Amino acid sequence: MGGKRQIKLAAYLIGTGMHVASWKHPLSNPNASIDIKQLQNLAKKAESGKFDIAFIADSLAINHESHPQILNRLDPVIQITALAAATEKIGLGATASTTYSEPYVLARQISSVDHISGGRAAWNLVTTADATGETAQNFSREKHWEHNHRYERAEEFIDVVKGLWDSWEDDAFVYNKETGQFYDRERVHEINYKGNYFSVKGPLNIARSIQGQPVVVQAGASKPGQRLAARTAEVVFVHWDNLDTGKTHYKRLKGQLDEFNRSENDLLILQGISPIIGTTEEEAIAKYTELQNLIDPFVGLKFVSGYMGNVDFSKYSLDTPAIEVEFPKSNSIQSQVNEFMKIIKEENLKVGELYGRLFGAGKRDGFVGTPEQVADEMEKWFVEKAADGFMIQFPLLPRDLEDFVEKVVPILQQRGIYREDYEGDTLRDHLGLRKPVNRFAREKVKK
Repeated sequence: MGGKRQIKLAAYLIGTGMHVASWKHPLSNPNASIDIKQLQNLAKKAESGKFDIAFIADSLAINHESHPQILNRLDPVIQITALAAATEKIGLGATASTTYSEPYVLARQISSVDHISGGRAAWNLVTTADATGETAQNFSREKHWEHNHRYERAEEFIDVVKGLWDSWEDDAFVYNKETGQFYDRERVHEINYKGNYFSVKGPLNIARSIQGQPVVVQAGASKPGQRLAARTAEVVFVHWDNLDTGKTHYKRLKGQLDEFNRSENDLLILQGISPIIGTTEEEAIAKYTELQNLIDPFVGLKFVSGYMGNVDFSKYSLDTPAIEVEFPKSNSIQSQVNEFMKIIKEENLKVGELYGRLFGAGKRDGFVGTPEQVADEMEKWFVEKAADGFMIQFPLLPRDLEDFVEKVVPILQQRGIYREDYEGDTLRDHLGLRKPVNRFAREKVKK
């Protein structure tokens, strides 16, 4: 779709916020991750700020070394169904695993929410990062599959899901009461998929939605992840450490689209940020420091451990150079682990510095400051094409979301780089993505 390029925004909704100590803050509700009224209010606040997507992450096992909010959370698909009832425009993204789901069930669930919400659903495709391997044991498996194995299955999974979403052509249901014709048999199709992992006949037992197909979101940045994204994703969530790295990745990923007959406008890249806003820079830093002071250093290290291969940090002092730590091979998010190791080596970090340096919600960067400073930093990433927008992981909810909507959004709007109002009703309308042509209808035309 045409028009002036504008920033796209997703609100990452995780209970009390992304900061590992957010639940301890006086303003927080520790039960927020399962308090649907509060979650609905967060989505409505993001909608008042004209956000594109309210995004819900997931985990399929309890990792005692990870973020406290992961221990007590709602199923994402059920949660976005409840959010759909409380909102009118904002897109709704739910995470679901290709490693621990079945494509027919997942296709039906996400399509159902797409209908319920009037075409506002998105599926965040993940292969599941699991440093501890405990997820596999919840699904009758002895161990978590290796990275490349997971992506092989994911490649088939997405093909099955997208095929099922095209089972019915847009006008397949005719509902002719006079003739008694409920649907046109010629406009419904079996996919008859047979691969190494799946054998699915179809069709899906639900009509095609108003936006054609739910939007596909992905976060993988490894080589297999980038290839899958370039072939199938429409929104990609990244978390690069600096502007130059972001620009390099942006160009690299967009450069792969041509191989799959796609254009740059078919894929949006959102950089993860964690803004903390103050009337003055000093106030913003004070808010940041207050959160940092709530962290037990070794609790922060437990969070790091969950991403870095289940490291036993109890053997090390906080002053130990992190390069001396024995990091086991991780079966987690490969691109993130590689980026972390690069930073550790280049900056010679100490163990006690790891959480604050490596994780956005604990990091003091250009997104901690006045509304103007935060807007400036966002504009820089956007204009220099390091990102098409941002996945905002607010450190403390609802405070930081409210500050952003009330203080930063108006500045972005005044600069003409962010919408004044929604462009349409569906998530594809918001994102400027085309409605996919039904593959079976297209094949009939070719014949």
